[in-house]
Amino acid sequence: MLSIRPKYWISIVLLTLVTVLSISARPAFADEIDGRKIKNKVAPVYPDLAKRMNVTGSVKVEVVIAQNGTIKSTKVIGGHPLLVETAVDAVKKWRFEPASEETTTTVEFKFNGN
Repeated sequence: MLSIRPKYWISIVLLTLVTVLSISARPAFADEIDGRKIKNKVAPVYPDLAKRMNVTGSVKVEVVIAQNGTIKSTKVIGGHPLLVETAVDAVKKWRFEPASEETTTTVEFKFNGN
């Protein structure tokens, strides 16, 4: 019976770790936004201070996507101040398929968990 118990606790710890890592910062996005296919998505890093303070919520960023697929500009629409910078930094690294004209859209990042 003693040999089963350590395996059980190791399984519980690993399951908890995987769960925490998978929900720590979840950007809400699809493979396509407003008809523009996303070639490269970068997830935001959950700030340590926000983790310690148990800050959750979403950040909405309006982005202008240039014809070549790079992010031309960003404008924060809403979100907790501790989460805004990391969301903007992440979305600036996104790359889209080229298009015939600029596209303006809103991207929402959801931060859940600790």
